[in-house]
Amino acid sequence: MSLDLAAVRARFSALQRDLVFFDGPGGTQVPDEVIDAVASYLRESNANVSGPYETSRRTEALLARARLTAAVFLGCSPEETIFGPNMTTLNFALSRTAARDFAEGDEVVVTKLDHDGNVSPWLELARDCDLVVRFAEIHEDCTLDLEDLERQLSDRTRIVAFPVASNAVGSLTDVHRIVELAHEVGALAWADAVHYAPHGPIAVGELSVDMLICSPYKFFGPHLGVAYARREVAEGWRPYKVRPQSNEPLGHRFETGTQPFELLAGFVAAVEYIESLGWEAIIEHERELGERFLAGLPDHCRLYGVNGMDKRVPTFAFNVDGLLPGEVAARLGERGFAVWSGNYYALEVMKRLGLENGAVRVGIVHYNTAEEIDRLLDELARLE
Repeated sequence: MSLDLAAVRARFSALQRDLVFFDGPGGTQVPDEVIDAVASYLRESNANVSGPYETSRRTEALLARARLTAAVFLGCSPEETIFGPNMTTLNFALSRTAARDFAEGDEVVVTKLDHDGNVSPWLELARDCDLVVRFAEIHEDCTLDLEDLERQLSDRTRIVAFPVASNAVGSLTDVHRIVELAHEVGALAWADAVHYAPHGPIAVGELSVDMLICSPYKFFGPHLGVAYARREVAEGWRPYKVRPQSNEPLGHRFETGTQPFELLAGFVAAVEYIESLGWEAIIEHERELGERFLAGLPDHCRLYGVNGMDKRVPTFAFNVDGLLPGEVAARLGERGFAVWSGNYYALEVMKRLGLENGAVRVGIVHYNTAEEIDRLLDELARLE
C-alpha cells in the first residue's frame, strides 16, 4: 500500500500554508475531521454523564465509544483503558497509586533515553517514600544498553520505566527484552509510548507490558492522555478518587473529575483517521522520508543516534557546526520550517551526549513530503 499524499494533506486545513511542519514530536497537526468531531460534540451533545436526558445519554455513549476505541488502538480490553489530561499528569497519578504498598529502599529503574515525564514522577516518589531510582545507560549510538539495564535490576526492583521510542533521538527500544528482564525480577514494565504512537501500531498484549501511556495530540488528535493498565495489576491498586465515583469499569476508578468529553470525541476521530490510512502505508512512507533525510544531511550537520532507519523512528537530533541549536531553529523558522531545539525534556540523553544547549530536532510524520525534505536539506546546506 502507498499513501495518496495529496488526499492526505487535503484533510488538514493546517497544512494549507507555507509553513513546513517538522515539529511532530512536540505535537502533530490535526485533520479537519478531528476538529469537526470536537465542535460537533460541543454543539450537539454537551452535557455531563448520568443525567436522565438526551445530551447526557449521548455523552455516555461517546464515553463508551472512546473507551472501545482506546482498546482497539492499544490492543486491550476497554476496561483496561484510562483517560487523563496528558501523559505526565497520568504518570504522576498512576505512579503514586502503584506505590501505595512500596517499602523504603524499594527500587525503580528508568533509562537515559526517557522523556522526563517518565523520570521525574519516580524521582519525586523516591523523595517522598525513600525509594531508590537507578538509570540504565545508553550506547554511543543512543540505543539502550540492555546489559546495563540488567545490571541495575535486583529483587528490590518494583518498576522498570522505559520509552518505546526516544522523543529526542528517535531510538526504538527492545520492548520484549525489557519486559522480560523486568518480569524476571518481579517488577512491573511501565512503558511510555507517547513518541512511538504516531509511527506504528501498539499491541500491549503482545508486548506484555503492565502499564503503557500515550498522548493523542502526538498522533493527530487533541490534547489528552490515554493509558493502559493490565487488569491483574490494576485490580490490586487502591485508586485516589472521590467516594461517590464508581469503581466500574476498572479504568474509570483511576480517572479523576469530569472527563473532557469533547476531546474524547476528537480522540475517536483521530484513531479513525489513522485506521483510514493503515499503518503499513504510514510506516512505508515515513521510512522513505527518513532515508531521504539521512542520505542528504550535509557534512557540517552532526547526527546523534542511529544513522539508518532500522531501530528508529524518523525523528532526528543534530547540530550544525559553528551554530547553537537555538540559532539554527530560529533561522529555519524564519525560512518557513517548524523545528525544535533544546533538550525536549529528555534531560538524561543530552547529559549523556554532553550537549549543554541540546540539539536541533526534526520530526517527520506521514503528512510530510519528499519535496519538504529536499527544501529543508537545501536550507541546512546554506547554514554556516
